[in-house]
Amino acid sequence: MEAIRATMGDGGGLRIDHVMGLFRLWWVAPGKSPAHGAYVRYPSEDLLDIVALESHRAQAIVVGEDLGTVEEGVREALAAHNMLSYRLLYFEDDDPADWPVKAMAAVTTHDLPTIAGLWTGSDLDEQCRYTSVTADDAEHGRQSVLAPVMRASPLAADAAAIDAVQVAYRRLAEAPSVLLSATLDDALEIERRPNMPGAPDRANWCLALPIPIEDLASHPLTLRLAAILGSGAARQPDA
Repeated sequence: MEAIRATMGDGGGLRIDHVMGLFRLWWVAPGKSPAHGAYVRYPSEDLLDIVALESHRAQAIVVGEDLGTVEEGVREALAAHNMLSYRLLYFEDDDPADWPVKAMAAVTTHDLPTIAGLWTGSDLDEQCRYTSVTADDAEHGRQSVLAPVMRASPLAADAAAIDAVQVAYRRLAEAPSVLLSATLDDALEIERRPNMPGAPDRANWCLALPIPIEDLASHPLTLRLAAILGSGAARQPDA
């Protein structure tokens, strides 16, 4: 409770990474391999009640990262506690217009390719350089992620990365979700993602932005994405 209270006290919100951790975790005994582990159940209702209570006290929003494998009933439990779900354009088969209202909608995350890196193929090159993924598998992954991004407004293969970024965020702006978010990396047309899981020799979490923080508010693409998402928010019934 103290950790939750301290985290959301001044920020106005809290994003719980891997929200399944409120329900269960895979425990492995010392000296054993992961294959010999087991799920340990947590008192999820109590934990969710604590999060809801602290959220009310701090007047803060809470987002539960429910990506990947999520067991039955988890999303319903989050919604019952007014905890926002998490929707990514990269992963969703449904059109953004059909996404839930109680959600934070985004294109990508810190662990996934930026739009520019995806569009130019530079992220694919980094995957092949720093991880064990094959070129064929990396390209297959790239195409599968690009498909939902460009489904409504396909671009020519030689289009600029900045055009791909704007197409992606115009599509995201169709979502009725109460939160629409952009990454600084996309807003600055950065090709390298902050973190590449499984790449210990890469400079993860150590990549500086190409401009000073003080210049972010006047950067042309940043302003453009803010306008795109702002127009989407303005179309929402409760906006």
